[in-house]
Amino acid sequence: MNREYYFYILQCSDGTKYYGHTNDLKKRVLSHFKGQVFSTKNKRPLRLVYFEKFSSRSAVFKREMQFKSGKTRMETIEKMMGSFSQEKCQGFNSQTSLRTTTCVHVVP
Repeated sequence: MNREYYFYILQCSDGTKYYGHTNDLKKRVLSHFKGQVFSTKNKRPLRLVYFEKFSSRSAVFKREMQFKSGKTRMETIEKMMGSFSQEKCQGFNSQTSLRTTTCVHVVP
C-alpha cells in the first residue's frame, strides 16, 4: 500500500513549536486543537504553520528527528516557516471545519 506521511509544525499558545508526523494530517491537527494529544494538551496549539509530505514512514520520522534533536537551527526553521505559503495551511487552521488542501510541499 502506498501511503502519504506528513511532517508538521504547530505554533502553540505558549510561544513554543510542536514537531510531529502523521499519516492523516487533518485528523491529527484537529486532535491537537481539541486538546486530545497529551504532548500539546496544555499548550493549546494555535495553528499549523508548516508541513511536508513524504512517501515513507521512515523518511518522515527521520525528518522529525532532525528537528527534535536540535540539529536544525532555529534560524533555519524560521526561514522555512517564513517562506512557506500559509495559504497551504489555511484549511487546517479552522477548528470547526477542516477543508481539504490541494497544495503541499513535497520532499523527494
